[in-house]
Amino acid sequence: MATKIRGRERLLAKMKALPPEVRSAIKQALAQGADEITDMQKRLVPVDSGDLRDSIAQTWGGGKVRYSSLNAGAETGDPDLTVRISAGNSKVRYAHLVEFGTAPHINGGKFAGSQHPGTAAKPFFFPAYRALRKRVKSRITRATNKAAKRVAAS
Repeated sequence: MATKIRGRERLLAKMKALPPEVRSAIKQALAQGADEITDMQKRLVPVDSGDLRDSIAQTWGGGKVRYSSLNAGAETGDPDLTVRISAGNSKVRYAHLVEFGTAPHINGGKFAGSQHPGTAAKPFFFPAYRALRKRVKSRITRATNKAAKRVAAS
């Protein structure tokens, strides 16, 4: 889900130049939004052992999360203002199979030649992200504008 931003360097320079009060307001709004998204994902995920639900996590600072099957968030950017939400870890490497399902196929390995009927998709990750992203974006914009007005008034 990587996107290209035109003028990214200029944007990053402007973000670094923001006063600490504005950066703090943005980070607080971003943290609240990330919490809402992960909470909804944990409510939507189908639970068998609970390992998949417990693997849904937030990582601050951007970068790629190791062992995750599903990711939402920025690859690069200001580390203080970047959060990545992921599902999957070294124990749970099947989040994408639950989210998107599997097609019927012939098995290999120990049960070679047997027919697997496939599994139905049980989306939990991206529906929560899509449902809340507009609200989160609006909250961040409001926090930015409010903090910028406070800074400008003082």
